[in-house]
Amino acid sequence: MKKNFIIGGSGFVGSRVIAHLGDEYCVNLDKNKSPFYNHITKIMDVRDTGNFTLSSNCETVILLAAEHRDDVSPSSLYYDVNVQGTINVLNCMDKFGIKNLIFTSSVAIYGLNRDNPNEFSYEKPFNHYGESKWNAEQVISKWYNDKPKNKSVTIIRPTVIFGERNRGNVYNLLKQISSGRFLMVGAGKNKKSMAYVENIASFIKFRLNKSEMGYHIFNYSDKPDYSMSQLVALIEKKMNIKLSRIKIPYFLGMLVGYFFDLFSLVTKNKFSISSVRIKKFCATTQFDSSKALDSFNPPFTLADGINRTLEHEFINKKEDDILFYSE
Repeated sequence: MKKNFIIGGSGFVGSRVIAHLGDEYCVNLDKNKSPFYNHITKIMDVRDTGNFTLSSNCETVILLAAEHRDDVSPSSLYYDVNVQGTINVLNCMDKFGIKNLIFTSSVAIYGLNRDNPNEFSYEKPFNHYGESKWNAEQVISKWYNDKPKNKSVTIIRPTVIFGERNRGNVYNLLKQISSGRFLMVGAGKNKKSMAYVENIASFIKFRLNKSEMGYHIFNYSDKPDYSMSQLVALIEKKMNIKLSRIKIPYFLGMLVGYFFDLFSLVTKNKFSISSVRIKKFCATTQFDSSKALDSFNPPFTLADGINRTLEHEFINKKEDDILFYSE
Protein backbone atom coordinates (compact mmCIF):
# COMPACT_ATOMS: atom_id res chain seq x y z
CA MET A 1 0.00 0.00 0.00
CA LYS A 2 1.27 3.45 -0.94
CA LYS A 3 1.88 5.65 2.08
CA ASN A 4 2.54 9.28 2.94
CA PHE A 5 6.00 9.90 4.34
CA ILE A 6 5.90 12.65 6.95
CA ILE A 7 9.37 14.13 7.43
CA GLY A 8 9.40 15.78 10.84
CA GLY A 9 6.23 14.03 11.99
CA SER A 10 7.27 13.74 15.64
CA GLY A 11 6.75 17.45 16.20
CA PHE A 12 3.82 19.70 16.99
CA VAL A 13 2.32 19.99 13.51
CA GLY A 14 3.45 16.56 12.32
CA SER A 15 1.68 14.76 15.15
CA ARG A 16 -1.59 16.47 14.23
CA VAL A 17 -1.10 15.71 10.52
CA ILE A 18 -0.64 11.99 11.23
CA ALA A 19 -3.76 12.05 13.43
CA HIS A 20 -5.75 13.57 10.56
CA LEU A 21 -4.43 11.23 7.88
CA GLY A 22 -4.48 8.05 10.00
CA ASP A 23 -1.28 6.34 11.14
CA GLU A 24 -2.00 3.30 8.95
CA TYR A 25 -1.44 5.53 5.90
CA CYS A 26 1.74 7.21 7.15
CA VAL A 27 5.43 6.66 7.79
CA ASN A 28 7.16 9.15 10.07
CA LEU A 29 10.80 10.06 9.46
CA ASP A 30 12.24 12.18 12.26
CA LYS A 31 15.46 12.63 14.22
CA ASN A 32 13.38 12.27 17.41
CA LYS A 33 10.99 9.62 18.68
CA SER A 34 7.29 10.35 18.38
CA PRO A 35 5.28 10.75 21.61
CA PHE A 36 2.19 9.35 19.87
CA TYR A 37 3.26 7.41 16.77
CA ASN A 38 6.55 5.73 17.56
CA HIS A 39 5.29 2.49 15.97
CA ILE A 40 5.45 4.13 12.52
CA THR A 41 8.58 6.22 13.20
CA LYS A 42 12.02 5.72 11.69
CA ILE A 43 14.84 7.75 13.22
CA MET A 44 16.46 9.75 10.42
CA ASP A 45 17.98 13.20 9.96
CA VAL A 46 17.56 15.08 6.67
CA ARG A 47 21.17 16.27 6.98
CA ASP A 48 22.54 12.72 7.03
CA THR A 49 22.68 11.57 3.41
CA GLY A 50 24.23 8.28 4.50
CA ASN A 51 21.22 7.39 6.66
CA PHE A 52 18.25 9.29 5.24
CA THR A 53 16.16 7.40 2.69
CA LEU A 54 12.64 6.97 1.36
CA SER A 55 11.13 3.96 -0.39
CA SER A 56 9.18 3.01 -3.50
CA ASN A 57 5.92 2.68 -1.54
CA CYS A 58 5.95 6.42 -0.82
CA GLU A 59 3.11 8.25 -2.59
CA THR A 60 3.64 11.76 -1.19
CA VAL A 61 6.34 13.44 0.89
CA ILE A 62 5.10 15.95 3.47
CA LEU A 63 8.21 17.89 4.46
CA LEU A 64 7.73 19.55 7.85
CA ALA A 65 11.25 19.24 9.31
CA ALA A 66 12.83 22.63 9.95
CA GLU A 67 15.16 24.59 12.20
CA HIS A 68 13.00 27.50 13.29
CA ARG A 69 13.65 28.85 16.78
CA ASP A 70 14.73 32.49 17.13
CA ASP A 71 17.86 31.61 19.09
CA VAL A 72 19.49 28.88 16.98
CA SER A 73 23.29 28.90 17.18
CA PRO A 74 25.25 28.71 14.98
CA SER A 75 23.03 30.34 12.35
CA SER A 76 24.41 27.93 9.74
CA LEU A 77 22.03 25.31 11.19
CA TYR A 78 19.13 27.09 9.50
CA TYR A 79 20.72 26.47 6.11
CA ASP A 80 22.01 22.97 6.93
CA VAL A 81 18.51 21.77 7.82
CA ASN A 82 16.12 24.00 5.89
CA VAL A 83 18.05 24.28 2.62
CA GLN A 84 20.50 21.40 2.35
CA GLY A 85 18.00 19.13 4.08
CA THR A 86 15.43 20.00 1.40
CA ILE A 87 17.99 19.27 -1.33
CA ASN A 88 18.68 15.89 0.25
CA VAL A 89 14.96 15.07 0.36
CA LEU A 90 14.45 16.06 -3.29
CA ASN A 91 17.43 13.98 -4.39
CA CYS A 92 15.99 11.02 -2.53
CA MET A 93 12.57 11.59 -4.11
CA ASP A 94 14.21 11.45 -7.55
CA LYS A 95 15.96 8.23 -6.62
CA PHE A 96 12.64 6.52 -5.85
CA GLY A 97 10.56 8.27 -8.53
CA ILE A 98 8.39 10.19 -6.05
CA LYS A 99 6.68 13.19 -7.65
CA ASN A 100 4.30 14.52 -4.98
CA LEU A 101 5.51 17.03 -2.38
CA ILE A 102 3.84 19.16 0.29
CA PHE A 103 6.29 21.58 1.90
CA THR A 104 5.69 23.87 4.86
CA SER A 105 7.52 27.12 4.31
CA SER A 106 6.71 30.28 6.31
CA VAL A 107 5.37 33.81 5.98
CA ALA A 108 8.76 34.79 7.45
CA ILE A 109 9.93 35.02 3.83
CA TYR A 110 7.99 38.32 3.56
CA GLY A 111 9.67 40.01 6.54
CA LEU A 112 8.08 42.29 9.14
CA ASN A 113 5.58 45.15 8.89
CA ARG A 114 4.41 44.27 5.38
CA ASP A 115 1.03 45.43 4.10
CA ASN A 116 -0.93 42.16 4.15
CA PRO A 117 1.23 40.37 1.52
CA ASN A 118 -0.24 37.67 -0.69
CA GLU A 119 1.48 34.88 -2.61
CA PHE A 120 2.55 37.31 -5.37
CA SER A 121 4.25 39.78 -3.02
CA TYR A 122 8.03 40.11 -3.14
CA GLU A 123 10.19 38.35 -0.57
CA LYS A 124 12.13 40.28 2.07
CA PRO A 125 13.20 37.98 4.94
CA PHE A 126 14.47 39.76 8.04
CA ASN A 127 16.20 36.81 9.72
CA HIS A 128 18.08 33.60 8.91
CA TYR A 129 14.99 31.46 9.35
CA GLY A 130 13.03 33.41 6.75
CA GLU A 131 16.02 33.54 4.40
CA SER A 132 16.60 29.79 4.67
CA LYS A 133 12.93 29.02 4.01
CA TRP A 134 12.95 31.25 0.93
CA ASN A 135 16.12 29.52 -0.28
CA ALA A 136 14.42 26.16 0.22
CA GLU A 137 11.44 27.30 -1.85
CA GLN A 138 13.81 28.29 -4.66
CA VAL A 139 15.41 24.85 -4.53
CA ILE A 140 11.96 23.21 -4.80
CA SER A 141 10.99 25.51 -7.67
CA LYS A 142 14.10 24.52 -9.61
CA TRP A 143 13.45 20.82 -8.89
CA TYR A 144 9.89 21.16 -10.21
CA ASN A 145 10.79 23.19 -13.30
CA ASP A 146 13.59 20.86 -14.35
CA LYS A 147 11.06 18.04 -14.97
CA PRO A 148 7.52 19.26 -14.24
CA LYS A 149 5.66 16.38 -15.91
CA ASN A 150 3.30 14.56 -13.50
CA LYS A 151 4.63 16.47 -10.49
CA SER A 152 2.48 17.90 -7.72
CA VAL A 153 3.99 20.52 -5.42
CA THR A 154 2.12 22.40 -2.70
CA ILE A 155 4.02 25.02 -0.70
CA ILE A 156 2.22 26.26 2.40
CA ARG A 157 3.41 29.46 4.05
CA PRO A 158 1.75 29.45 7.47
CA THR A 159 1.88 32.30 9.90
CA VAL A 160 2.68 31.58 13.57
CA ILE A 161 1.06 28.27 14.54
CA PHE A 162 -0.37 27.75 18.02
CA GLY A 163 -2.45 25.21 19.89
CA GLU A 164 -2.62 22.74 22.74
CA ARG A 165 0.71 21.35 24.01
CA ASN A 166 2.83 23.90 22.12
CA ARG A 167 5.45 25.89 24.03
CA GLY A 168 6.23 28.68 21.60
CA ASN A 169 5.84 32.43 21.45
CA VAL A 170 2.03 32.34 21.33
CA TYR A 171 1.89 30.11 24.42
CA ASN A 172 4.25 32.48 26.26
CA LEU A 173 1.99 35.39 25.33
CA LEU A 174 -1.19 33.58 26.39
CA LYS A 175 0.44 32.55 29.66
CA GLN A 176 1.59 36.09 30.42
CA ILE A 177 -1.83 37.59 29.68
CA SER A 178 -3.69 34.84 31.56
CA SER A 179 -1.53 35.38 34.64
CA GLY A 180 -2.87 38.92 34.96
CA ARG A 181 0.69 40.29 35.01
CA PHE A 182 0.77 41.74 31.52
CA LEU A 183 1.62 45.21 30.24
CA MET A 184 1.10 46.15 26.61
CA VAL A 185 4.22 47.25 24.72
CA GLY A 186 3.24 49.82 22.08
CA ALA A 187 -0.27 51.00 21.23
CA GLY A 188 -1.71 47.52 20.75
CA LYS A 189 -3.15 48.38 17.32
CA ASN A 190 -0.80 46.12 15.38
CA LYS A 191 -2.61 43.10 13.94
CA LYS A 192 -1.41 39.51 14.15
CA SER A 193 -2.21 36.73 11.73
CA MET A 194 -2.31 33.38 13.56
CA ALA A 195 -3.03 29.78 12.62
CA TYR A 196 -4.58 27.12 14.86
CA VAL A 197 -2.72 23.83 14.53
CA GLU A 198 -5.87 21.77 13.87
CA ASN A 199 -6.70 23.99 10.89
CA ILE A 200 -3.16 23.71 9.51
CA ALA A 201 -3.29 19.91 9.74
CA SER A 202 -6.71 19.92 8.08
CA PHE A 203 -5.44 22.13 5.25
CA ILE A 204 -2.49 19.80 4.63
CA LYS A 205 -4.91 16.88 4.42
CA PHE A 206 -7.14 18.92 2.10
CA ARG A 207 -4.27 19.59 -0.29
CA LEU A 208 -3.13 15.97 -0.12
CA ASN A 209 -6.58 14.66 -1.02
CA LYS A 210 -6.96 17.16 -3.85
CA SER A 211 -4.08 15.47 -5.75
CA GLU A 212 -3.65 18.55 -7.92
CA MET A 213 -0.85 18.52 -10.47
CA GLY A 214 1.33 21.59 -10.86
CA TYR A 215 3.08 24.05 -8.56
CA HIS A 216 0.89 25.73 -5.94
CA ILE A 217 1.69 28.25 -3.20
CA PHE A 218 -0.62 29.22 -0.34
CA ASN A 219 -0.34 31.59 2.58
CA TYR A 220 -2.22 30.24 5.57
CA SER A 221 -3.70 32.07 8.53
CA ASP A 222 -7.07 31.92 10.26
CA LYS A 223 -9.32 34.94 9.96
CA PRO A 224 -10.20 37.53 11.05
CA ASP A 225 -6.86 38.93 12.19
CA TYR A 226 -6.91 40.31 15.73
CA SER A 227 -5.08 43.40 16.91
CA MET A 228 -3.09 42.90 20.10
CA SER A 229 -5.75 44.83 22.01
CA GLN A 230 -8.51 42.59 20.61
CA LEU A 231 -6.51 39.46 21.44
CA VAL A 232 -6.01 40.65 25.01
CA ALA A 233 -9.74 41.38 25.33
CA LEU A 234 -10.62 37.88 24.08
CA ILE A 235 -8.30 36.27 26.64
CA GLU A 236 -9.55 38.54 29.45
CA LYS A 237 -13.10 37.38 28.74
CA LYS A 238 -12.22 33.69 28.58
CA MET A 239 -10.06 33.77 31.71
CA ASN A 240 -12.37 36.16 33.57
CA ILE A 241 -9.59 38.61 34.44
CA LYS A 242 -9.04 42.36 34.20
CA LEU A 243 -5.64 43.70 33.09
CA SER A 244 -3.89 47.01 33.60
CA ARG A 245 -4.44 49.53 30.82
CA ILE A 246 -0.89 50.92 31.18
CA LYS A 247 1.05 50.79 27.89
CA ILE A 248 4.86 50.80 27.67
CA PRO A 249 6.31 52.91 24.82
CA TYR A 250 7.98 50.86 22.10
CA PHE A 251 11.43 52.37 22.63
CA LEU A 252 11.39 51.43 26.33
CA GLY A 253 10.32 47.90 25.45
CA MET A 254 13.24 47.59 23.02
CA LEU A 255 15.67 48.85 25.69
CA VAL A 256 14.44 46.08 28.00
CA GLY A 257 14.93 43.60 25.16
CA TYR A 258 18.50 44.75 24.55
CA PHE A 259 19.22 44.45 28.26
CA PHE A 260 18.11 40.81 28.22
CA ASP A 261 20.15 40.22 25.04
CA LEU A 262 23.26 41.44 26.86
CA PHE A 263 22.39 39.52 30.03
CA SER A 264 21.90 36.34 27.97
CA LEU A 265 25.27 36.87 26.27
CA VAL A 266 27.07 37.31 29.58
CA THR A 267 25.35 34.51 31.49
CA LYS A 268 25.02 32.08 28.52
CA ASN A 269 21.37 31.61 29.53
CA LYS A 270 18.28 32.03 27.33
CA PHE A 271 15.37 34.21 28.41
CA SER A 272 11.79 34.59 27.20
CA ILE A 273 12.40 38.32 26.64
CA SER A 274 14.71 39.54 23.86
CA SER A 275 14.91 42.46 21.44
CA VAL A 276 13.85 40.17 18.57
CA ARG A 277 10.76 39.02 20.44
CA ILE A 278 9.82 42.58 21.46
CA LYS A 279 10.23 43.63 17.83
CA LYS A 280 8.06 40.75 16.63
CA PHE A 281 5.44 41.44 19.34
CA CYS A 282 5.05 45.05 18.23
CA ALA A 283 5.22 44.37 14.50
CA THR A 284 2.22 44.04 12.24
CA THR A 285 2.32 40.48 10.97
CA GLN A 286 -0.77 40.31 8.82
CA PHE A 287 -1.00 38.12 5.74
CA ASP A 288 -3.53 37.59 2.97
CA SER A 289 -4.79 33.99 3.03
CA SER A 290 -7.78 34.44 0.73
CA LYS A 291 -6.35 32.02 -1.87
CA ALA A 292 -6.33 29.14 0.62
CA LEU A 293 -9.62 30.08 2.32
CA ASP A 294 -11.48 30.48 -0.98
CA SER A 295 -11.39 26.70 -1.39
CA PHE A 296 -10.87 25.45 2.18
CA ASN A 297 -13.27 25.79 5.09
CA PRO A 298 -11.35 25.54 8.40
CA PRO A 299 -13.03 23.32 11.00
CA PHE A 300 -12.37 25.89 13.75
CA THR A 301 -12.55 29.67 13.95
CA LEU A 302 -9.54 31.55 15.29
CA ALA A 303 -11.50 32.34 18.48
CA ASP A 304 -12.29 28.62 18.81
CA GLY A 305 -8.59 27.79 18.57
CA ILE A 306 -7.58 30.36 21.17
CA ASN A 307 -10.32 29.28 23.59
CA ARG A 308 -9.51 25.57 23.15
CA THR A 309 -5.85 26.31 23.83
CA LEU A 310 -6.65 28.37 26.93
CA GLU A 311 -8.90 25.61 28.25
CA HIS A 312 -6.27 22.92 27.76
CA GLU A 313 -3.33 24.91 29.11
CA PHE A 314 -4.79 27.01 31.92
CA ILE A 315 -8.28 25.82 32.84
CA ASN A 316 -8.69 22.04 32.55
CA LYS A 317 -6.64 19.36 34.30
CA LYS A 318 -3.82 17.92 32.16
CA GLU A 319 -4.09 14.29 31.08
CA ASP A 320 -0.34 13.97 30.41
CA ASP A 321 2.83 16.07 30.20
CA ILE A 322 3.56 15.75 26.45
CA LEU A 323 4.80 19.09 25.14
CA PHE A 324 6.28 20.51 21.93
CA TYR A 325 8.80 23.36 21.92
CA SER A 326 8.90 25.79 19.00
CA GLU A 327 8.54 29.47 18.19
